[in-house]
Amino acid sequence: MKRLTSVRGIGPWTVEMLLIFRLGRPDVLPSTDLGIRKGFARVYGLEQLPTPAELIDYGDLWRPYRSVASWYLWRALEMEGEVLLP
Repeated sequence: MKRLTSVRGIGPWTVEMLLIFRLGRPDVLPSTDLGIRKGFARVYGLEQLPTPAELIDYGDLWRPYRSVASWYLWRALEMEGEVLLP
């Protein structure tokens, strides 16, 4: 991550997407991604978006499959309804 972000124009989000979708890494949580934050808020019935730090703390529960959790959070935005979990 450090090596790639040293290249001008490549940030952490870009590297995280590369790790998930091209390299197939199973344990990546793009905590600054707006879709992930919105999906988390929707799934857990939050009124406000979680901060990236809050998402990282909660994401420890999903180790070692945080990429899979990310995919589900993105998909949650496509579903109808307000709250998905009690």
